[in-house]
Amino acid sequence: MIQKNIKISQYTYNLPDEKIAKYPLEKRDTSKLLIYNSQKINSDYFYNIDKYLPQNSLVIANNTKVIHARLLFRKKTGAKIEIFCLNPYEPSEYNLAFEARKNSKWQCIVGNLKKWKDEELELNFDFENKQYSLKAKKIKRYENEIIIEFSWNNNLTFGEVLEQTGKIPIPPYLNRESEANDNIRYQTVYSKQEGSVAAPTAGLHFTQQIFKKLSEKSIKFTEVTLHVGAGTFKPVKSEKIGDHQMHTEYFIVTKNTLRQIIDNLGK
Repeated sequence: MIQKNIKISQYTYNLPDEKIAKYPLEKRDTSKLLIYNSQKINSDYFYNIDKYLPQNSLVIANNTKVIHARLLFRKKTGAKIEIFCLNPYEPSEYNLAFEARKNSKWQCIVGNLKKWKDEELELNFDFENKQYSLKAKKIKRYENEIIIEFSWNNNLTFGEVLEQTGKIPIPPYLNRESEANDNIRYQTVYSKQEGSVAAPTAGLHFTQQIFKKLSEKSIKFTEVTLHVGAGTFKPVKSEKIGDHQMHTEYFIVTKNTLRQIIDNLGK
């Protein structure tokens, strides 16, 4: 049962900035692994996770892929406008939105919104030795976000446009700009379905070598899709936990995955 009257202040603790890793380890699976067993806490390395999972277990992974959701526009006056793409609005299906050509509407968060009046923003970019233009136009407010229509003068898909113009939205608590290496390291090795604006970080430590070790122990693997939303970044502003409005997230669980879960119960 959720205790709705718990105060958010009770979750406050000191986390020095120097204790936050700015970059991942060179090897994913050399991260620390916390072990709790029989009321005892120990630590190991993630590459030994196969030792702690029972034989014939079922591992369920989130195959979502982080998109280049941060778009940085600059007005003619020099003012910077940051557009953070959250969810597709029209078309509303993720796969259709990423496959859209010429235009696509998205639900967005806009940084420096007060500086953006009604003018159309433009961002020029190069692709295969040709120059193109991405334009952004405000359509309306939707709940706490802005609906923005993107249009571009080429036959690229919107997914391809984002790859060329956007940046990976790494967590703000890292206090650094995204870099080229984040395009790889801020994705799981099994990411495939585009849609997240943040990585499912628990899966970042898995490698193909680990999956091989799990397979040798007869541990099965299946996938779901859950696109992590910007709510994972948003601070809680209410005084009590019950007053905080949780964001919604898009997910897919196939019948085959459900069958695997049911078949594995009780093993």
